[in-house]
Amino acid sequence: MAAIGSKAKAFWNHPAGPQTIHFWAPTFKWGISIANIADFKRPPEQVSYPQQLAVTATGLIWSRFATQITPINYNLMAVNIAMAGTGVYQLYRKVKHDYFNPDTPAALPPAALKAA
Repeated sequence: MAAIGSKAKAFWNHPAGPQTIHFWAPTFKWGISIANIADFKRPPEQVSYPQQLAVTATGLIWSRFATQITPINYNLMAVNIAMAGTGVYQLYRKVKHDYFNPDTPAALPPAALKAA
């Protein structure tokens, strides 16, 4: 029982523990990844390129940052890897729908539409 108490105390007093923003910010950031996972059920035509590019870029940038700080914040790294992964998957769904779906007309640049 003492081992559990000492581990809990070490977690509580850790520099990235629950007494700091370094714990709570990534913990709440998991909500973005969970929402993006829930959006997997949405039709691909409703997926936003700018939003998913931002989610992916944020995930990649902050994953790298999480490995460069001392102490390494594994919660921050994990949530950002999840964000990058869900963003890449959503972009894959959108590109597949927009450019490789035989049921929808191919996306044409605006100049091509005017000439037609």
